[in-house]
Parts: sequence; C-alpha cells; structure tokens
Amino acid sequence: MAMAVDSRRLTTRAAAEAYVGGVCFKLGPPRLIGAELEWLTARDDPARSRPDLGDVAAALGPHAPTSIAPSSPALTLPSGSAVTIEPGGQIELSSAPLTSAEDLCAALAADEAVLRRLLRAAGITVHSRAADRSRPAQRLLRLPRYRVMEERFDGLGPFGRLMMCNTAAAQVSVDAGADPAEVSARWRLLQDAGPALLAAFACSPRLRGTPDGEWASQRMRAWLELDPDRTRPLPTDDPIADYGRWALDVPLLCVVGGRGVGGRGADSDGDWSAPPGATFADWIAGALDSEIDRRPDLADLDYHLTTLFPPVRAAGHLEVRYLDAQPGDLWRVPIAALAALLGDRDTVAEATAIAAPTAGRWRDGAEFGLRDGELRRAASELLFLAAARSSRFEEELAAAAERCCRGTNPAEEYHR
Repeated sequence: MAMAVDSRRLTTRAAAEAYVGGVCFKLGPPRLIGAELEWLTARDDPARSRPDLGDVAAALGPHAPTSIAPSSPALTLPSGSAVTIEPGGQIELSSAPLTSAEDLCAALAADEAVLRRLLRAAGITVHSRAADRSRPAQRLLRLPRYRVMEERFDGLGPFGRLMMCNTAAAQVSVDAGADPAEVSARWRLLQDAGPALLAAFACSPRLRGTPDGEWASQRMRAWLELDPDRTRPLPTDDPIADYGRWALDVPLLCVVGGRGVGGRGADSDGDWSAPPGATFADWIAGALDSEIDRRPDLADLDYHLTTLFPPVRAAGHLEVRYLDAQPGDLWRVPIAALAALLGDRDTVAEATAIAAPTAGRWRDGAEFGLRDGELRRAASELLFLAAARSSRFEEELAAAAERCCRGTNPAEEYHR
C-alpha cells in the first residue's frame, strides 16, 4: 500500500512562493472594503493607568476575544465588528467587509458606540490617539507570540516595544483586484501614495520613550525603525510573484509551539524563538534541521505571513497599514479617501500619477509630514481627487485637502 503524502508539507521554495502568491492575492472584481480601528485604553483614575485585562474581558462579556478570555464565544458586536486586544491593552475593532465606505463607516460608528459604552461601565476609557504620550511601554498580553516579538525587538532598539504597547492605527483593507494587471495597478497606487497619505494623516508627534527627534508620525517612525527586514515597503510591478520571494527571505520571528514537535500548538508555552537570522527559505531547504526538529508546512507559512509588517501587506486582500489613528470620528476620512481613489481604473491611474513625485519617500512622510512642500502638495491633490470621485464624503475629503494645504495635522484642527 502506498504511503499517504502530506499535501501541506512544503518541500521546495518554488512551491512556497506559488502558495504565497495564491493566498495573499485573491483575484476577483474589487467590491469590498474593511477597516480596523485601534484606540488606547486607560482606567478612569488620576494616573490613567492601563486597565486590567480581566476587567476588560468582564466588561466585554461574550464579545471578549479569546486572547484575554479563552472560553469566550468572541461574538461580534451588533454591526459585525470583532473586538481584539493589542499587547499594551489597546483595543481594536475589526469590521466585517462591506460593499461601500458609507456602509462601513456606519457599521464601525455603531459598534464603536457600543464598545465605548461597555467599557465605560467598567471605568475604562478609550482614547483616540495614535501614540501614548505619558505612559511607559508595558506589555499586558502574555501570549508566546508577543513574548518572542518583545525579545526580538528589544534586541534591535526601543521601537518594537513602543509600537506594540503604545501606538494605535487606522488600517484599511481593500480587494486585491480582478486580474494580475489590476492587482499591480492597485498595489502600485497604495505604495506610491503611501508617503503622501501618511503625511496627510500623521498626528502622533509625541510618543513617550522615543529617542530625540521631531517627527510628524512617531507611530510610523517606530514601524520603520523596529525591524527593517520585516517592515520595509515592497515597491514592485509584479506583487503576486515578488511578495512570495520577499516573504521567504524575511528572518523568522518565531516557530509556533516551539522547536520541538511535542509542544506544537498556538498556545504552547515552549521556546518559540527562531534561530537568529534564519529565514523561512532556510527552513524549507533543511538548513535548520539541527535546530528545529521538523520541516515547515503550510500552517507554518501561514503564520509566518502574519509576522510580516510592510506598510502595505497582502493577506488575500490588501491591507493599508501606514495610517495613524485619527482623533474623534475622523477615521472616516482615510477610509473614504482610499475607497474613492481605488474606485475605478482611471482614478487609480490618475492618483498614481499625482503620487509619483513623492513615491518611496516613506521616511520623509513620517518625519516631516506636511512640513515638506512636495508631500503637502501630493497629499492635498490626492484628497481633492478623492473628494471629486466620492459620492458621499465630498465635504469631509475637501476639508481634509484644504487642511493639508494649510500644513496642519488632523488633531490640530479637530476641535475648531
């Protein structure tokens, strides 16, 4: 009798690259948009101390994520958003994917109101800030993944712990595209427009614990500095092919369940650390056989992909990760902007042309923001174009474009 073959076992780099291209870029007519919104949390006490995660779990009840309440059913909120917790106690809403920015913003606003009400009853406040200006970084989640991340990033500098525990983002997810050509065009726009849109929505000039330096987005500074192999942008005209090549050459962050088969499992407390400098490609090729007692399978590769943090990440859809959390309800504006700029192929092409002069200037976008004249011009032109193409958010987008012309960040004008 022939032996069964494990179809999930990875034996060649070519097979792994092909798998990444397939799972990271799902082809189909672009219809859906989603978002993840993060907020800092604090107790309602004079020190604004971090809340106890047990209190957060109790406040959320059946909506608590299993990361803080293992037996929770983790029900979504009434409008479909799931609640998750970041390492420093930041709370996040992950929307269901919807067919319009208008529906998405309405659903998130409704679920945000429910979330705030549940936490307020337990004496916990959520704060619409992209960076913690007063509290030192402190990791609350004790999961093995975050322990390994903290250990690795601490070896590289202060930014990893700051990113994990003291920052908050507004993340937007969109469909990849109907075919490889459309995927490439949409990927190129999100990459090329990144520095200008980063500058447009940068509002974290202060983050406790950063080295000296005046930056428009200390949150994005942390991402760019913490582990460049893992967080650098990937400008390419062939993302479906090149993303897999890049992913396999990024050093492993961890080995799920530890290096021995006995402890394998997402909740195992074994040694999750990866051999220093080892890549996923090394693991496939057998170069780590003396250190890890098994070869990787597709589950390992799936997990490895979640440990990559480029400004635009491929996860079946395209995740835009370069936007600061916005004050108040202004998180609607970047959602509306991206929805409008990606609305059709002609708008994608027009927006890409506007963004071309500042493409690749990620560091300048984070450091100088709208103080840089070229970035200010590109940001305002992109937002004026989005306003012209939007069917619902014209006024908000035009106001944001005019704000960019004045060179002020969202927080500076929010209460005017």
